[in-house]
Amino acid sequence: MTAQLQSLPPGLTNLEDHATQAQTRMDEIAWAYFSGGAGDEYTLRDNRDAWTRLQLQPRILRPVARGHTRISLFGRTLEHPVLLAPVAYQRMAHGDGELASAYAAAAQGAGFVLSMQTSVAMQTIAQAVQAEPARGPMWFQLYMHYERGFLLDLVRQAEEAGYEALVVTVDAPTSGVRDRERRSGFRLPDGVSAVHLAQQYRQSRQLEPGQSALFDDLLLAAPGWDDLAWLKAHTRLPVLIKGVLHEEDARIAAGLGLDGIIVSNHGGRTLDSTPATAAVLPRIAQAVGGRMPLLVDGGIRRGTDVLKAIALGANAVLIGRPYVHGLANAGAMGVAHVIRLLRDELEIAMALSGVATLEQVSAELLFRNS
Repeated sequence: MTAQLQSLPPGLTNLEDHATQAQTRMDEIAWAYFSGGAGDEYTLRDNRDAWTRLQLQPRILRPVARGHTRISLFGRTLEHPVLLAPVAYQRMAHGDGELASAYAAAAQGAGFVLSMQTSVAMQTIAQAVQAEPARGPMWFQLYMHYERGFLLDLVRQAEEAGYEALVVTVDAPTSGVRDRERRSGFRLPDGVSAVHLAQQYRQSRQLEPGQSALFDDLLLAAPGWDDLAWLKAHTRLPVLIKGVLHEEDARIAAGLGLDGIIVSNHGGRTLDSTPATAAVLPRIAQAVGGRMPLLVDGGIRRGTDVLKAIALGANAVLIGRPYVHGLANAGAMGVAHVIRLLRDELEIAMALSGVATLEQVSAELLFRNS
């Protein structure tokens, strides 16, 4: 299986252009699924606005020649700190789905996190891009499935296929209240499914009068910290936890010996009115104190946002919706363009801020009124 080669539509100069163009290419259901948030979408909007509210205070006349955007992450050198976040059912946006995104990530040296709800098999993707010499790391996302035997089999498949870390999403024991999806009458189109989850959907239990389908059924299988400890003990791969917004949870994760944290509110898709990731990132960075890599997602649309995230204590960032927009616009070429735009903008922001490498970036780069 190979990805199609497509030309970029004209007029795509930034990630917002990609979003505008993608809306014309997706049907109503796909657009609602990928672009919508939970509830009134306060968190969805604030994720973006929080990065904008932060201001940079550049230094001048500093040596920036021969600078670079390279970082080190889990023993790998990455050409830049932009990774692709796990996004489910990407074949809803383009026929090549996750395969096109993986090709683009490999071509641009970006890390790629494959969703557990991928619509293209993990083995197909790994075989397609594993030999690319300049590719970034490939990670596999997990939800803590109620059936440990099934989950362990999936972990073994990921290990054997060559994935280099596991990303456990923990902030969605149930779906958020997604009004846009419900209004659109969301359903998966024919031919699109979570290919690794066939026949693995939990049967609902018989409820007694007055019982809750959520609290007395679905959440009986919700994971806890002991499940993360079990997973850590049953894999040779680094385990990152995705969905941390509270500093005490970050401390617990560090105490369990987990290998990394992704500060995330699920792109505003689960609990509306949670704080923006940019707002909580400094607290979590302080709580972790450099004991493990710290990544962040949510609302990143500019190279300046990436630079601000590094200044707040992140080692790297992940993007979700922007690369899906690129995927809808031009398949692998569109995703590659989104990554390249962010990297180019990051380089420009660094040069204009007076920093040659990301190691030189600190909170002093951010303007404080007081």
